[in-house]
Amino acid sequence: MVVREERPFSIHNPEMKKLERNDLLLDQITVLLAEDHAAYRKSLKLLLESDGDIDVVGEAKNGCEAVRLNKSLHPDVIVMDVAMPLLNGLQATRQILATFPATKVLILSAHSDPEYIEQAMVFGASGYLLKHSSADVLAQAIREVLMGNAYFSAAISKKLRDRCQKIFDLGSAPRGVQLQAAGTS
Repeated sequence: MVVREERPFSIHNPEMKKLERNDLLLDQITVLLAEDHAAYRKSLKLLLESDGDIDVVGEAKNGCEAVRLNKSLHPDVIVMDVAMPLLNGLQATRQILATFPATKVLILSAHSDPEYIEQAMVFGASGYLLKHSSADVLAQAIREVLMGNAYFSAAISKKLRDRCQKIFDLGSAPRGVQLQAAGTS
């Protein structure tokens, strides 16, 4: 049996300066973890902080707490679960980004339902990873979204691609898009 490493997809923002590894070591990336499962949250914290350039400055066990902690801690990046009590991660993302639009929210979820992914993007999340992603992939995603790039698990990228293909199918695309796709205007 061949085990293949998940290859995530990142949309790079060419206007953002690439952060060099040395820069990252000098400037800590502050992260708020929003995850309702305490053992998983603690494990994430240990794994991320072992990288050296990531500092987990807060931990929230529900969406309401994530909104409150974001106001007081002002983290660079929030790693947000979707399914949490009191306020789910998607609604917490919407509330946080409505008040603090510069905050980067990276969804980390077991849910790969297209509705969740679409809602996360509509609410302004910078990326979406599945929980089976490695710690290295998560750390890289945090760095990428901090630089202004979008970052998605490979499985999420495929779902987004499939959705875009459906939308831009010549039979269902708006007239202007049909003309541009056909090479005319």
